[in-house]
Amino acid sequence: MDILRTGEGPVRVVAVHGIQGTNAAWLPLAQALRRECRFVLPNLWGRGTAPRPASPAHCTLESYGAMLREVIDAEVGDQPYVLAGWSMGVSVALWQAAHSLRRGRCPTGLLLLSGSPQLSAAPWFRATEAPQLLAEIAARERRLGLTQAADHTTVAWTWQALRSADQRKLLPSLRLPALVVHGDSDVDCPAHHARALATGLPEATLLMLPGAGHGILTANTAAVAAAVRAQLPRLAAAPAVGTYFPRSQS
Repeated sequence: MDILRTGEGPVRVVAVHGIQGTNAAWLPLAQALRRECRFVLPNLWGRGTAPRPASPAHCTLESYGAMLREVIDAEVGDQPYVLAGWSMGVSVALWQAAHSLRRGRCPTGLLLLSGSPQLSAAPWFRATEAPQLLAEIAARERRLGLTQAADHTTVAWTWQALRSADQRKLLPSLRLPALVVHGDSDVDCPAHHARALATGLPEATLLMLPGAGHGILTANTAAVAAAVRAQLPRLAAAPAVGTYFPRSQS
């Protein structure tokens, strides 16, 4: 596994990158919160030194979720943790949260940045086949200013697998404290995606950052860090003994 561990705080945060990013996307926020949190930052298939996927079957939400579950089992075990995602990482985090509820080993809270519960409505790429899709991937990588980026074929396979995903029906079952942070000028996941996410999650707080775009981890680090600090006691609080989490229907 390709995992970066950073920070010295008491709250463990497992954070997932976006479709074209790597674990490096989280480093500015992890540095800002180093005294409050210990970040566990995995690279999924095709990012950093993580193995390249052997086929498109490795690039589904189920495959990424299973990979994330292995990271959590190895790095967290039975200890409390906050599960975080940025962009596509929100979709992976939602999948893992639903699965963890079924296993009875859920995170204490969710931190969801610049994501969507309905990737089928996210305007990330228009093309569906190479080489047009690969050209769009390269252009979006430049636009987002990703200094460390995912393998282009991995991104293409991932988008082909995820472009019809709709997780809205599972949101009501995720009765976990959640913080949704989003830029109100995000063109990759327009603001209505954040509102749908926060409305669907029973215990979500929504913060819209005025004038912010998709890359809030780097462009709006201080504002995101302040929001996390304010909500961290709620996100990291252990559930009451005997709390019942309903089985996800997804």
